[in-house]
Amino acid sequence: MSENKKEKATKITAVKGMNDILPADAPLWELFENTVHSVLKSYGYQKIVTPIVEDTALFKRAIGAVTDIVEKEMYSFKDAMNDDELTLRPEGTAGVVRAVIEHNLVYDGPRRVWYAGPMFRHERPQRGRYRQFFQVGAEAVGFAGPDIDAELIMLCRRLWDDLGLEGIRLEINSIGDAAERQRHRADLITYFEANAELLDEEAKRRLHANPLRILDTKNPAMQDLVNNAPKLLDYLEGESVVHFEGLKRILDHNNIQYTVNPRLVRGLDYYNRSVFEWVTDKLGSQGTVCAGGRYDPLIESFGGKPTPAVGFAMGIERLVELMKEAGEPNDPSECDVYMVHQGEEARMQAFVLAERIRDAGLDVVLHCAAASGPGSFKSQMKKADGSGAAFAVILGDDEIAKRTAAVKSMRGAEGEQQASVPFDDVVDYLVNQIIGAHEHDHEHVHYHH
Repeated sequence: MSENKKEKATKITAVKGMNDILPADAPLWELFENTVHSVLKSYGYQKIVTPIVEDTALFKRAIGAVTDIVEKEMYSFKDAMNDDELTLRPEGTAGVVRAVIEHNLVYDGPRRVWYAGPMFRHERPQRGRYRQFFQVGAEAVGFAGPDIDAELIMLCRRLWDDLGLEGIRLEINSIGDAAERQRHRADLITYFEANAELLDEEAKRRLHANPLRILDTKNPAMQDLVNNAPKLLDYLEGESVVHFEGLKRILDHNNIQYTVNPRLVRGLDYYNRSVFEWVTDKLGSQGTVCAGGRYDPLIESFGGKPTPAVGFAMGIERLVELMKEAGEPNDPSECDVYMVHQGEEARMQAFVLAERIRDAGLDVVLHCAAASGPGSFKSQMKKADGSGAAFAVILGDDEIAKRTAAVKSMRGAEGEQQASVPFDDVVDYLVNQIIGAHEHDHEHVHYHH
């Protein structure tokens, strides 16, 4: 090969386990985001945004050094500039708690907050699970009673209803307080040691470090063993029992179906009392779409004042998958109006009209020349149809001469309705037509009053 001949550029692809969200999926994501924002706001939750990168020690202390996340899954690195040990956040709660303490957010009383954004875990990619994945979470800080636990669960149920999702069921459990867990832990270790020949390698490794997680095993050969293991619910006393019974009473009163799952535990060290998961059978074996629970000890362990707290996190990718399963329409509409034009004067007028229409709160796509050229009227009308626009506004030499625009309904029953509208009346005509159509369909009006 001659030196002058250009070498073929190496094709660069996404990092394994990292996922592109393409424009075709954007409408479903936007529908999810808009719905979750609306539901959280209706319960009084305010948004908080924390950094994607935090001190590695934050997650080691919050999540627990002997957990799968810290041991195997965190993207940690040393900052070459100043030797800081940093980590891409694997979950959202620790950062929120750090911010609550650092900015003294509960000085004037309890606080409801929510967050959304990317998290990072180096785990095996599978359906709906990626190494960069997106979560929405809510944290209620400073509330001690079971009423806030119930409110978070009811918030989730409202979200599933508003998204049109079915087949998501609720499992709850209580993992008690530290003293109760210690007694259960000791008996659990004794039980597993007596059956050591039945433990797999992972269970043996966890036996003394994190025996509760053995109950979460997916190994079929160990199911009978864990089913017969001592149950943490049997060790609950006093306040733990009162709290769990209080939660169940509120859920029962509001007709929220649930199953008490004594094997429902947490891989994160900071949980206590109520834990809950929303699970589905529609996404394979990894069926959890939302997990939450109470973490009263965490804020004090970070150096804050003793402060009760409870929260949840849900994976957006998995819920978008469920929305697709439910047949949620992935609306292809890019705009309300598509501007079609031919000729230099028409192009200039198209810009003016497009801006006026946008001023009225409508979305406009103006046809711009592609590499192959400006495009004929026919090809532009094809683009207008494909855009999902309700109307095409058409400008050519005739329209410029008459100072009118041809406004064509792209979604009318006849499909061929077309009106000649003076330039100065185009905005009012479109607004009236589009609002009228929306009111006829009883749909949300996309128009800023």
